[in-house]
Amino acid sequence: MAIIETEATLHVAHRDNHTHRDVNGGWLRPAVFGAMDGLVSNLALMTGVAGGSVSQQTIVITGLAGLAAGAFSMAAGEYTSVASQRELVEAELDVERRELRKHPKDEERELAALYEARGVEAPLAREVARQLSRDPEQALEIHAREELGIDPGDLPSPAVAAVSSFGSFALGALLPVLPYLLGATVLWPALLLAMLGLFACGAVVAKVTARSWWFSGLRQLALGGAAAGVTYALGTLFGAAVG
Repeated sequence: MAIIETEATLHVAHRDNHTHRDVNGGWLRPAVFGAMDGLVSNLALMTGVAGGSVSQQTIVITGLAGLAAGAFSMAAGEYTSVASQRELVEAELDVERRELRKHPKDEERELAALYEARGVEAPLAREVARQLSRDPEQALEIHAREELGIDPGDLPSPAVAAVSSFGSFALGALLPVLPYLLGATVLWPALLLAMLGLFACGAVVAKVTARSWWFSGLRQLALGGAAAGVTYALGTLFGAAVG
């Protein structure tokens, strides 16, 4: 029996199948990469110190100090970076707002020219620009999107960026320290937990990329393991030289 697909059926099928990955990464990308950064940096720091044949207490203190220092550094850096970016965007929006107030017709023609450049017929482009320019706030939003590539209503928050960076970095940096806090006296449990964490972070990153989860996981495991191995070797070398 032949199945006749109606236009409505095709529309539903297109709607259900025409979904895209979050190419901007949303919250997932910064959270995962923050945790990964904390994990790799603190693991490398601890293995470097452990390579110098120091006491268990020294390794634990080093790990906790690395966690605190790295988390505060990440939070401060992220806050400053996002705040500076937001201030720059707001300054550019103020410029555009003044231009819309002083030269509304010129801005309207500029918007029409943008649509014409994208293939819209000139009369239609002018009419669309005229209608969109009637509301100053809507006009500002459209000009910001078209000229600056930003959404004035969706600017990043410095405080949210700082807190999320602090939390994700601290969580990642805690993993190699955790076995020692639970009573471990040797390095290998910390290494094992950190390696599992690296693989998990890499696998999660695959959700915002086109790679398979096992490839991303193994790649991050290899990179983190290499960092730990190099710092352990350097710690051993420095420990022998100082001793």
